[in-house]
Amino acid sequence: MMRIGMSTSCVYPLGVEEGFRCASLAGYDGVEVMVTRDEVTQSPDTLLALSEKYGMPILSIHAPVLLLTHFVWGRDPKVKLEKSADLARAVGASAVVVHPPFRWQSGYAENFLRIVQETTETYGVEIAVENMFPWKVKGSSLAAYSPGWDPVVMDCAAVTLDFSHAALSGRDSLEMAEALGPRLRHVHLCDGSGSLDEGRVFDEHLLPGYGGQPVQEVLAFLSANDWDGSVVAEVNTRKAKTEEERLRMLRETLAFGRQEAWEQTPKPLKKRTQKKAEKADRKAVKARARDASNK
Repeated sequence: MMRIGMSTSCVYPLGVEEGFRCASLAGYDGVEVMVTRDEVTQSPDTLLALSEKYGMPILSIHAPVLLLTHFVWGRDPKVKLEKSADLARAVGASAVVVHPPFRWQSGYAENFLRIVQETTETYGVEIAVENMFPWKVKGSSLAAYSPGWDPVVMDCAAVTLDFSHAALSGRDSLEMAEALGPRLRHVHLCDGSGSLDEGRVFDEHLLPGYGGQPVQEVLAFLSANDWDGSVVAEVNTRKAKTEEERLRMLRETLAFGRQEAWEQTPKPLKKRTQKKAEKADRKAVKARARDASNK
């Protein structure tokens, strides 16, 4: 059975310990730690203490994301990746998730694939390059990443497939999974509703099943092929008003990952949409009443 973990980013803006606690309460198999400016995410001793306290193994480490953690572990992206790998080894995690470099990260971007391979060999953990998406400015494409945003065409041994990013890029995640074959080692369980070309501008990280990606089909494909990588929930729960609501979202995501039956959380309608729906219901009732009286 595939391990289903939960990213500590799922409970943002709550702290790391809340991530461990919620993962435990929701029944996940472990956690992925997103390295942030919070020093707890950078301390192997503190993370191991949390892992023991909540009975949650640390499955993977997500390397610092440039735009959000510019000064974490210095400014050299190569050092950030190496420190992420060192942290993963120290806490017993098997993988590090890393984004492709931005083009303006000269030196690192030009040698990225070699650095990934060397870091894997030095620290003994998988460095799984995550699929991203093209950037657009005023409708024009911007080549933001180098060697690119799509690791399917990169010469790297391990890849992370993120469904929300696949949606934004207009890619079919099942086709990506099939093309990657054994290079697919890590999955971010989420969903997305559309691409940049369709007017989407946000990285949504919806609960699986609420977007347009073939998430269920990818999980079935991996299961049928006895895949032994990790699936990690990376969903947005910021709209949850209570802890119980957040836990319901996380449990629903877990059930989807385990391919269990689960009733989807109802989506609240916007006020204008709600009024339209109520008006339509009233019209339908009146129409049925007229039909009944005419018979």
